[in-house]
Amino acid sequence: MTRPAPPARPLIAIPARFAVSTSALRHAAEVVGRALVEAVWRAGGEPVTLHPHAPNGSCDPALVADRLTRFDGVLLPGGGELATGRYGSAPVYGTTYDADAEQDGFDLALVHHVLRTELPLLAICRGLQAVNVALGGTLQEHLAGWRREHHNLVHQVTVEPATLLELSMGAQVVTASCLHHRRVDRVGAGLKVSAQAADGTREALELPHRRAWFAGVQWHPEHTAVHDPAQQALFEAFVRATGVPR
Repeated sequence: MTRPAPPARPLIAIPARFAVSTSALRHAAEVVGRALVEAVWRAGGEPVTLHPHAPNGSCDPALVADRLTRFDGVLLPGGGELATGRYGSAPVYGTTYDADAEQDGFDLALVHHVLRTELPLLAICRGLQAVNVALGGTLQEHLAGWRREHHNLVHQVTVEPATLLELSMGAQVVTASCLHHRRVDRVGAGLKVSAQAADGTREALELPHRRAWFAGVQWHPEHTAVHDPAQQALFEAFVRATGVPR
């Protein structure tokens, strides 16, 4: 007797992050965090790593469009930092790490394309910053002082009521695992702040006038999603927004 095929999972494109080395390969690699992949899988998605191809820091928009045609959603993950020149700022010595022109060029081209489509988009940490920059926003390069430090810190975030984020997570206060020392400065065109930390850091953004689902969070929901239902609910809302039956 032939077994029925399992229902198809929605394909979720996740651009890889360049790594100088990994313990498994011992040489340069492209990586996606295991916790992130597992959070998407638990939510019912099929995570697919995407090679961030952008020679000389620029990317053909038509190529990005072609590569994304088979996907049902896009997740733009955390990673190294955007080069300050991408948003017209002079670098502050010692505050930029893992900047890569090819990574920046691909991420920004991907954001511009996805926002013109009906593809659901979840942007995390660097991903949120890339969306903000793509829409004309800027970043504060360094949060000096431990009281404003968000690097390796777990803290509470207040979610604005009646936002997509509140609807997705089912909570107005969440515990967020942060790993950043930059934050949104000028908010990009059309974006709305949907969550903040006690120190005023904009912890989440959304596009209220976009028809397709979009949420960007400055923290890393994948870090705690395995035991925090509110964080896992964000991935579930994202995968559900693809409209692919599960």
